[in-house]
Amino acid sequence: MRPLLCCLGLAVLLGPCLACPSPCSCSTKKNGRLLAECAYKDLQEVPKGLSSNVTILTLSVNRIGWLGQGSFTEVPEVQSLWLGYNQIGMVEPGAFALLVHLKNLDLSHNKIADFPWQDLRNLSSLQILKMNNNRLAGLPRDAFRFLKDLRSLWLNDNELTTLAEGTFDNLPSLSQLQIFNNPFNCSCKVFWLKKWTENTSVSIAQGGSTLCVAPGRLKGRAVTDIPDHHCVAPSVQLTYLSNVDNTVTYDGLTLMLHCSVAGSPLPEIRWKIQTSSRRVEINGPNVARDGNVKQSQERFLVFKNGTMAIPNFSKEDEGIYTCLAVNDVGMRDVSVNVALAGSENPAEDLLRDDPQASHLGGRSCYKGDEMDLSSGGEKLVIIYHMPRESKNRAGGVVPQVHLGAFLLALGIVLCY
Repeated sequence: MRPLLCCLGLAVLLGPCLACPSPCSCSTKKNGRLLAECAYKDLQEVPKGLSSNVTILTLSVNRIGWLGQGSFTEVPEVQSLWLGYNQIGMVEPGAFALLVHLKNLDLSHNKIADFPWQDLRNLSSLQILKMNNNRLAGLPRDAFRFLKDLRSLWLNDNELTTLAEGTFDNLPSLSQLQIFNNPFNCSCKVFWLKKWTENTSVSIAQGGSTLCVAPGRLKGRAVTDIPDHHCVAPSVQLTYLSNVDNTVTYDGLTLMLHCSVAGSPLPEIRWKIQTSSRRVEINGPNVARDGNVKQSQERFLVFKNGTMAIPNFSKEDEGIYTCLAVNDVGMRDVSVNVALAGSENPAEDLLRDDPQASHLGGRSCYKGDEMDLSSGGEKLVIIYHMPRESKNRAGGVVPQVHLGAFLLALGIVLCY
């Protein structure tokens, strides 16, 4: 009787550790890890009743179609989770978020189109992630950002048409990548991938099968073989224009900056304006062909040809004007600091206000001149000379603008 009672007591003590759902078989490995083997069981959901100290859970080749937020709450210690060859089409946010010990995750050969990428933030121990043979059409740029230990990433045989630049950044341990058999649109948005593959030490499996499906002229060509001339980073040049010359003007000062850009594809032009009282961003022209202003930034008129005009320019408009050229390959910008001087010698005014400029001389920039391209520093200032006042022919007092504009080059190259 006593041996029987001992056996029963031992079973009670070990029972919770060896809990195993009826469809599964559970065993302890030599290294002490507990394996729950539930593959090939025709399961439609993750079984309940698993032991909390399961470290290896195999659910491959079943008919599981959905993973809920609580699907794996019973196995918080799991390190290897195999879910390949199911019918998973829906994964709720939080389904994997608590599996902080997870090292191997296999979701291959399912029907996953949307995935809660935020769940990966907690999986800092993950080393192998298999998501191949699914229906993924896109990835967030920072999807894998927190996976510092990730060594192997499988994304092949999905529906990826593009990848955001930097997708594989911040993965110091990555040694193997599979992205073949995706219908990549080889616009310049994926040109970075070619450059990345040329410089990375990561082994890219079947790189020759990473092919372009579009555009037509590149169809069937390897992503790694996109011609360099197809995609050219932007260059930008800023030119100063004005309605003032060496004569008196009565219509007020209009500042005009012209932004010329080049690149392939042709870059978009954007403007950023920083004055003492406001910050403005204008993404594209706001003046229609009929002259109507599309947006509420009537103060800054931006035209399709890259010109910006600021009518009746005043002290309130002083600040930094930046033109940005943006295309699928990258971005370049160039800035100019515009100031109004109120004395007969504006260059001296600015030197007095800016001690760092005291050792530099002024240079003139006349209507239509390009910014000085010979120096290399940090900023260039346009100073408008606004004399005190002048009488018009009728005897009234009006502002007067002499000498066009002065340039004080604190060394900037305004061509990139």
